[in-house]
Amino acid sequence: MLSLVSLSLLPLLTCALATPLSGNDTASHADNFRTWATASAMATDFVSRLNLTEKSAMLTGKLSLGTGGCIGNILPINRIGYSGLCLQDGGNGVNLADLTTVFPSGVTVGASWDKKLMYERAVAMGEEFRSKGIHVALGPSAGPLGRHALGGRNWEGFSVDPYLSGIAIAATIEGIQSQGVQACAKHIVGNEQETQRSFTISANGTRIEAISSNIDDRTMHELYIWPFANAIKAGVASAMCSYNRLNQTYACENSALLNNILKVELGFQGYIMSDWFATHSGAKSINAGLDLNMPGAYSVETTATGESYWGANITTMVQAGSVSEERIDEMVRRIMIPYFFFGQDRDDYPPVDPSLAYSFAAWSNVLDYLPKPIPNSRDVRGNHHRLVRKIGAESSVLLKNVDSTLPLKAPLNIGVFGNDAADPSDGLTFNERFEIGTLDIGAGAASVRHTYLVSPLEAIKARAKIFGGRVQHILRNSIIAAGDFSSLFPIPDVCLVFLNTFASENMDRQTYEADWNSTLVVENVARICPKTVVITHSAGINSMPWANNVNVTAIIAAHLPGQESGNSIVDVLWGDVNPSGKLPYSIAKNPEDYDIPIVNLTEAQGNSPTGWQSDFVEGQMIDYRQLDFAGIEPLFEFGFGLSYTTFSMNSELKVKELSRKLTSKPDSSREIRPGGNLDLWVPVLQVSTSVTNTGSKAGSTVPQLYVSLPLETTPQGTPVQVLRGFEKLALKPGETRKITFELLRRDVSYWDTSSQTWVIPRGKFSFKAGFSSRDIVAKAEMELDLRD
Repeated sequence: MLSLVSLSLLPLLTCALATPLSGNDTASHADNFRTWATASAMATDFVSRLNLTEKSAMLTGKLSLGTGGCIGNILPINRIGYSGLCLQDGGNGVNLADLTTVFPSGVTVGASWDKKLMYERAVAMGEEFRSKGIHVALGPSAGPLGRHALGGRNWEGFSVDPYLSGIAIAATIEGIQSQGVQACAKHIVGNEQETQRSFTISANGTRIEAISSNIDDRTMHELYIWPFANAIKAGVASAMCSYNRLNQTYACENSALLNNILKVELGFQGYIMSDWFATHSGAKSINAGLDLNMPGAYSVETTATGESYWGANITTMVQAGSVSEERIDEMVRRIMIPYFFFGQDRDDYPPVDPSLAYSFAAWSNVLDYLPKPIPNSRDVRGNHHRLVRKIGAESSVLLKNVDSTLPLKAPLNIGVFGNDAADPSDGLTFNERFEIGTLDIGAGAASVRHTYLVSPLEAIKARAKIFGGRVQHILRNSIIAAGDFSSLFPIPDVCLVFLNTFASENMDRQTYEADWNSTLVVENVARICPKTVVITHSAGINSMPWANNVNVTAIIAAHLPGQESGNSIVDVLWGDVNPSGKLPYSIAKNPEDYDIPIVNLTEAQGNSPTGWQSDFVEGQMIDYRQLDFAGIEPLFEFGFGLSYTTFSMNSELKVKELSRKLTSKPDSSREIRPGGNLDLWVPVLQVSTSVTNTGSKAGSTVPQLYVSLPLETTPQGTPVQVLRGFEKLALKPGETRKITFELLRRDVSYWDTSSQTWVIPRGKFSFKAGFSSRDIVAKAEMELDLRD
């Protein structure tokens, strides 16, 4: 989604204030849903009542304050009583709106490894989108996956691992859509860096095309498309193609991607929309499988005039025979089926909150142009702050805890250090990097306007007040980096250092270390304080050159926890919540061990119109897959996270085949349903073991299953191991519970480029269970009984 900084205005449509709604109702709206067949028939009838001009208008979005403040719209057709569609960002809550909740970001809930929390977060987000009258929530995201550790939008997604990301995106889609709101899986595919993600115009007027992500077929299927197959299987209503070129062709006019992979191979029955202003052609993009041009115009500059590749040009294309009217009808049907399926045409679906236009205008700095009085915002938050606090705490990853530094008991002298501990000094809408203030969400389309934000310092002072503790603080990193601790007396018993790493759409990060002299901040505090605890609020992977400092006795990666940030970290620090988060990526000792540099050409290099090329020559070897392949020991491995208690796992791993008629390839005669060939989603194996809480505290852990395909019968480039199962278990002290992982056909297959299908290889598979990618406790081997 393009982050707009200004907007050409149309006269604001007069809107009556709607009845206030709340986000307290957590019930599913499934009673309002229709069957897919009924919705399909209604959509067919709807299309039959439209003329070609109306169809063309429906397929060409609109962006203006005159349409009510949504970031994108399908305009009403009053002649037939159609009220249109409101599309709104984003993936972590309702973007640009007032009185909504700032939820934990995708990477944060990914770090929870908790399917239930993933779903509950999405249900709550769906409630808020619905209550604001929004029809399409533009999220969740599994692209970028995280090929680049410094990718500016990695925080919007869940994990660098496609399996974990696939589980998370499916749970999120199911949760959002349980509320009758359409979800949108994005960005498909290869938008792994923000730098030159869209075309630019050089100083000499040359159009420099967007970067081309050049991805081979096997890597595409096993890595980058994998989570989107989960999304389609979950019934996602819409999908968004990305800004970049894919193998030299823009993603939003790439027939191999949109038609062949998404619609044919994966059986996607919803509609594909462009990212904002990512449409670069008329008939070419339509015939390639793009169904909705968002937000219609060529560019931000032409939003007022509505000049478009589509729009009225569609009539010309049909008359010229370059596009068939049957294809136009199909596009409209694809858009309308989810609308009818979710009952968004029913009278009880809320109208768009009229305050959306005003909060949008305020963000765009054009509020004075709108008529007064300003309508009251519809408060949709309900009790969602409780869930935000819970997810923030349970997603926190405890990376180090020497001599049980944590949980804190009742230290009377607490030191709080770092700019991330403070209230944000530049306001509560995070459009750009800021120095003073805690970071709970990144910037861009996935950001959310705060109603309030609990800072760490605020929450720590509230906790210390209970037991009469002293809280000293130095919040300016420049003072700490200079080693000026003259204001401290006495030296604190425990020093809490808060660091952050900002990231945003439209730009990639520049360094691996946390922002604002973070290394010097930690080292200087640790020099005076033998019990230093570092907490990072980061939008991505950080290097931690201070991790082995003997005075740094505890480290917590809290990611971007949302508006209850301070409360959730205090819950962990004082032991109200036993941390159970696990890393959804690896932290290397040296980032160069696994990172793939962002392509960033100099002006001289970048003057070629098609010069921006990103060759994915590493194939599947990203993050832990690369570390495993190269035999490199990470600082903290994928899936790692400590607890205030201890766990053990039975070293015996039992593997059971579920079918005696298993063939190496799926039955090509089977029906293609959403997600692909039905055979791919059939369980073929069960792997089981047991886990025990051996400590003295109740806590949760995440047993993980990794699978190694037989390397002797799989093509070169097969990873050493891949995640293929996980489950979060809450155990009381001494409690033991059996865990069974169910493996689908796709989980034990590789993509064969010659036969263009998934293949189960012959030979011995290795199954490994443990508490991280490197902490493997139980192993088993088995050769599957294939009947062909």
